[in-house]
Amino acid sequence: MSWGVISEMGPVAIRTSDFAQSVQDAQQILGLRETHRDGGVSYLAAADVHHELSYIESDIDGVESLGLIAGNGDALKEIRKRVEHEGFRIVSEKPARDGVEDGFTFVGPEGFAFEISIGLGREKAPAKGFGPQRYGHFNFHPQDHHGMVDFLQRVLDFRVSDVIGTGGSAGYFLRCNTEHHGIAVLKGRGTLHHHAWQVQDVTDLTKIGDRMHALGRELLWGPVRHGAGNNIACYYLEHSGNVVELYADMEQIYNDDREPVVWEDGEVWWNQWNSYVPDGFRSHGLAPTDLARR
Repeated sequence: MSWGVISEMGPVAIRTSDFAQSVQDAQQILGLRETHRDGGVSYLAAADVHHELSYIESDIDGVESLGLIAGNGDALKEIRKRVEHEGFRIVSEKPARDGVEDGFTFVGPEGFAFEISIGLGREKAPAKGFGPQRYGHFNFHPQDHHGMVDFLQRVLDFRVSDVIGTGGSAGYFLRCNTEHHGIAVLKGRGTLHHHAWQVQDVTDLTKIGDRMHALGRELLWGPVRHGAGNNIACYYLEHSGNVVELYADMEQIYNDDREPVVWEDGEVWWNQWNSYVPDGFRSHGLAPTDLARR
């Protein structure tokens, strides 16, 4: 259920300087399947869709675009009208990747490119031994986080679920449907911090720790029980420098008009079990590519 022009989260596209390793990690650690390969682009998915993540072979590491699915063709037209009214540059008049019926890409605040689409192709997933159920959300750290939240509400109809802190450094969790958040916004260096994937239950979170251990690697953080969203989550670092989250038990909000939950300064919103956060956790992430200048 959604109320605005965006109905669900769409695919994330990432440029990677270690294409083979990025794809291998997505398959062997995260548990995605490669649905298609087109030259230097790998399309990957967990759900029964054409793709939820794409890696693009490159000489740089960076976030190419953040996908959002419009509710229908009329919603797609309305978003385009708003984008043009705001003066944001449209860099593609058609879908940038395969497997999408219609859409366009524009560069929003701080150089982040948003691909708005409809008609993401459906594709029956073969049986597999492990992996998430679907892609869920992303977390990013714009420099002007208040401005970014205003943009997400004004242009894309997102609603605020939780507010983190009451001072100038407040963060925000925003939703476009019943799931507690599709986008989290915290003040930072202007980077995408992580993309996140829903698993069936907490047992799947322990299994990813086992897979990391078998490869001689470690989880970055977790499992933890977040306060904002109430989900149980764990994180690992991928080769591009981006963080990947797996989560279960996310809060669902069925009251469209629910007032935001406000976490006062000093309240431990990031973990209900303890206040520990690994050193440097928020220093990871990917800056936008130079799509805005093409």
